[in-house]
Amino acid sequence: MVDFIRGQLISISLIIFILGLIFQFIQFFKLTKKKEWVYPPLEIKSEKKTAGKWVALCLASLNGTLWKTDPLMTVMTSIFHVFLIVVPIFLLGHNMLLDQSWGLSLWSLPESITDVLTVVVLICVAFFLARRLFLARVRAITTLYDYVILLIAVAPFLTGYFAYRQWFNYDTVITLHILAGEVMLITIPFTKLGHMLFFFLYRFFIGNEYSFARGARAW
Repeated sequence: MVDFIRGQLISISLIIFILGLIFQFIQFFKLTKKKEWVYPPLEIKSEKKTAGKWVALCLASLNGTLWKTDPLMTVMTSIFHVFLIVVPIFLLGHNMLLDQSWGLSLWSLPESITDVLTVVVLICVAFFLARRLFLARVRAITTLYDYVILLIAVAPFLTGYFAYRQWFNYDTVITLHILAGEVMLITIPFTKLGHMLFFFLYRFFIGNEYSFARGARAW
């Protein structure tokens, strides 16, 4: 079983991950339809949009969004999502394995930095968990599914943190770390974890008040 987790299952999870992303990308265009034009939330008519006016429109569009209503949650969420992607990609250990397996290697962050970033991710997860446990309005809409998703997201970082410090039995922890990463890859295309990768696709192609551009498609 350990050999399977450290060998074939890695390839299987990567294949499922890639095919799942392709499937979701196709579904996105199948489930949306092209529109000729979508009205922006705020429009200055008969005036030339200077840089200052454009910034004012962007700031005004934040009213009613999470940036306005809960800035702490916004900051924690933004940090979490960025590091959740950056740390695994630019981790030295991952790139060494990538080089050994396929002869490919990306630029890597120093281990001391990725160690700190991992701790930040764990703090963010603790913050999200505390909100779901102790904030009544969040707890009311929280289901078991939300806790499972949070566990899937944090497991690779927690086990990686333990493995780096060689806490507990190293072979067991590193095997759990690999398994946690594989589970995360497999579930990303088919759960709400996928929004991390499809975020910009939605914001540029779907026209609404939160879009980064005047989208040409609608659900």
